[in-house]
Amino acid sequence: MRDTFEIIILTARPAAGKSEIINFLKNSDLETRRKRFHIGQFEEIDDFPFVWDAFVVDDILSRHGRPRLLTDENYYFKDHFVWNLFIEKINITYLKLSSQIQDYSTQYTTIIEFARGGENGIGEALSYLDDNILKKAGIFYIDVPYEESVRKNRARARVGQEDSILYHSLPDEKMEYYYKINDWEKLTSNDLKFITVKGIKVPYVTFSNIPDITTAGGEPLGKAMEQSLGKLWEIKNR
Repeated sequence: MRDTFEIIILTARPAAGKSEIINFLKNSDLETRRKRFHIGQFEEIDDFPFVWDAFVVDDILSRHGRPRLLTDENYYFKDHFVWNLFIEKINITYLKLSSQIQDYSTQYTTIIEFARGGENGIGEALSYLDDNILKKAGIFYIDVPYEESVRKNRARARVGQEDSILYHSLPDEKMEYYYKINDWEKLTSNDLKFITVKGIKVPYVTFSNIPDITTAGGEPLGKAMEQSLGKLWEIKNR
């Protein structure tokens, strides 16, 4: 039996610590990742590049006098379904990786990363993931209050790096519009170990990032991740 996760779904509010955890894993050696976190060689599929690409395409169209397709002039999505379009692009990216990289299904961990808000945001996003992904996945949710998400979102902003996964930031009004509420507590209220999506039971853990340990990184973050991922591993393989 393999000793690493096949797929981890990493989700939370914006700036909760997802990218910091990915960065921590990238800077851990392979053997350490396998032993401590059950993550071996890994590929990350983050939907932020898809979001940014939608902005870029609409800006190009606008500059040439064409109507914007997915966003308005303030970069709000015209149709809520666009969020699910990005999940479908995650599905396609995973299929490409698994078919193009030799021994991908046995040797690699895929980390799928996205932020969602709204009354049904996370649950809806999960429902658009391919069944094959859900059957292999465990969910790692980083829990921070909305106010902490806003604070870290402001703090990470870097002028000129708006397209960066680590340093992109949203205006406060967009944070409130899209992310002030989310559905994580509702999703996990009936079962302490599994979320059922399309009849598939997907194991999960909630990782508290209060106080903030992802920003500083280092061994405190390593120990906390080891504990939470160890718990997820036990649930997944019981």
